[in-house]
Amino acid sequence: MSKIIFDSGISLDGFFAGDNRSPANPMGGVSGKIHQWMFKQKAFWKHIKMEGGDESGEDSKLIDDVFARTGSYIMGKRMFEEGEVVWAEDLYEADVYVLTHEKREPWVQKGKTTFYFINDGIHSALEKARQSAKGKDIRIQGGADTIQQFLNAGLIDEFFIHMAPVF
Repeated sequence: MSKIIFDSGISLDGFFAGDNRSPANPMGGVSGKIHQWMFKQKAFWKHIKMEGGDESGEDSKLIDDVFARTGSYIMGKRMFEEGEVVWAEDLYEADVYVLTHEKREPWVQKGKTTFYFINDGIHSALEKARQSAKGKDIRIQGGADTIQQFLNAGLIDEFFIHMAPVF
């Protein structure tokens, strides 16, 4: 049966992102600080369809494992809006359910990725993600508010938190 998981980096003082977030300033400009561990990993760059990274140890194995076990994703609208303009085509290689109040037709990409826009809450998104995942895990991709909604509802089975040594 599918597990509901998340895998996120946070600062020592508990922040997932900085201020003044927008598509032109994803994560409020702090991504390089909070996700420095990940940007060093060859596996991360492979999964975003780019060259990069100089390490391929245990952290790369974790990244590969999380992607391999994930059958569908759920994310918040702000994360989607910040990434939509820069993400590679078919980045997720699975269905992605975006929590939003906006009504929008699905965005079907070349390959396996389709973004569905869910207007009726986390339980509806989770049910749809379970059907898409076909027994694989469902990753709550972010952001912090979306993850908190799933945590508060008692729906998270497993999580990884990467503490960045920054405030």
